[in-house]
Amino acid sequence: MIEVSELSKHYGDVVAVENISFKAEKGVILGFLGPNGAGKTTTMRMLTCYLPPSHGEAKVAGFDIVEESMEVRKRIGYLPEQPPVYHDMTVGSYLRFVAKIKGVPGPRLNSRLDDTMEKTGIAHHRDTVIGHLSKGYRQRVGLAQALVHEPEVLILDEPTVGLDPKQIIEIREVIKELGGDHTVILSTHILPEVSMTCGQLVIINNGRIAGEGTPESLMAQLKEGEVLRAHIDGPAAVVREMIAKIDGVLDVSQEPGSEEGIFLVTSLPGQDVRDALTRQVVEDGFSLRELRPLDMTLEDIFLSLTSEEVTA
Repeated sequence: MIEVSELSKHYGDVVAVENISFKAEKGVILGFLGPNGAGKTTTMRMLTCYLPPSHGEAKVAGFDIVEESMEVRKRIGYLPEQPPVYHDMTVGSYLRFVAKIKGVPGPRLNSRLDDTMEKTGIAHHRDTVIGHLSKGYRQRVGLAQALVHEPEVLILDEPTVGLDPKQIIEIREVIKELGGDHTVILSTHILPEVSMTCGQLVIINNGRIAGEGTPESLMAQLKEGEVLRAHIDGPAAVVREMIAKIDGVLDVSQEPGSEEGIFLVTSLPGQDVRDALTRQVVEDGFSLRELRPLDMTLEDIFLSLTSEEVTA
């Protein structure tokens, strides 16, 4: 549905996006994740034909974003970071105006408006002036304008930025319901949005792809070995030296910000050091208060892939 190949955007000597490639299949909600300034919005603008690429190519629903941009635009619904709404219009009149611009045929106009407002939860605000709505409902109206012409692809740039927790949950649920019927690219730097909504991730940093796949596949790529959290009573330096000597232990460190005696023990891939660690603690006369594996989180993945500059 979306194919991006070696896509780049340069502003003179400034490189905003450099040789990025990824795919999003039909019905997928893809999280486009990265820190502020990573190149997310620039990529979105190229995919929506707002900006021409410096080189490379991208296709949306089989159409090239440069050579067939009008066909691409017909098949995309776009919600930029600031919703493109007119505050002096009512919700119903605004969506009718947008639907006509986007070519929704007259016989289907009323049914599309009803369906879109119902789907985005704004039907009861049909006659409300947009400027009188809360920010969360204005965001819903922005989402409705992206949906009204039944696009195959939705591109949502930071759709929950600036919303309160309740509004974030409501918008998140609306987006989740759109998956399957639409291919969705959700651009964000908010990790909970991705973990709650997306089945596929593309992580961008410094304008380049730093990682791609499902959360599970990225964890598998990054995980050097199992990480154990061990709470052991005893002199920290002595305990650390004891653990480091155990066969299969790759690294041992104190957990940052924790109380004394809590260690993070990384084993070599495929090695289970729990039994050996337990025996050694007992033999050396220390007390083992806790020993449990730590799962890698989405935050761990994000920090691992974006904490250093990506090189070509």
